[in-house]
Amino acid sequence: MTEIVQERHKLYEDAMALTFGTLFVSLGMLIYSKTVLLVGSTAGLSLLLSYISGYGFGLSFFLLNLPFYVLAVRRMGWPFTIRTFVAVGLVAVFSRLTTSWIDISHIDPIYATVIGAGLTGTGLLMLFRHRTGLGGINILALYLQEHWKIRAGYFQLAVDFLIMIAAFFVIPVNRLALSILGIVIVNVIIAINHKPGRYMALS
Repeated sequence: MTEIVQERHKLYEDAMALTFGTLFVSLGMLIYSKTVLLVGSTAGLSLLLSYISGYGFGLSFFLLNLPFYVLAVRRMGWPFTIRTFVAVGLVAVFSRLTTSWIDISHIDPIYATVIGAGLTGTGLLMLFRHRTGLGGINILALYLQEHWKIRAGYFQLAVDFLIMIAAFFVIPVNRLALSILGIVIVNVIIAINHKPGRYMALS
C-alpha cells in the first residue's frame, strides 16, 4: 500500500492564494452589490446589512467576523486564524478599492449571478485549499469537515438558505431567487472540488 505524503505549501504559495482568492471574492461582491444580490455566510449578512444601513460591505464584513476568531483559535489553531484574519482584512480592503478600480454601469442580473458566484466560489476554493477561511460560517464549516467529515459546502448551503429567508423582507423577490441560484453555484463548486483527501497539501 502506497503511503500518501502531504506536502506543505510554501510561503509564496500561501501569499498568492490569499491575494488572488480575496481579489476574486471582492470582485464577486462588487458585482453582487451592483445588482442587489446576496451570497450566503457572513458575506451575505454583510451585504444585507449594507443594503439596510447604507454602510459599505467591507466594514460590516470585517466587524461581523470578529466574534468567530475565538472559535478559530480554539478549534483550528493560530496559523489558520492568522491567515483567516488576513484574508478577511484583504476582502474588506479590496472591496473598498475595487469600486475605484472598476466602474460597472450596467450588468445583466442573470449574468451577474453566474459570474459573481463563480468568482466567489473559486476564490473560496483557493483559500480553503490553503487552510484559510473567510471567517464566520466558513470557520465553522471547515471545522465540521475536518473533525466530523461533514462537507463544508453542504453545511454552508443549509445556513445560506436561512439567510435567504431573512432577505425575503429586504430585497425584491426576483433578486432573492437569483441569489439562491448563486448560493447553489458557490457551494456546488466547493462541494465538488474540496472533498477530504482530494487535495493533500498543507499550510
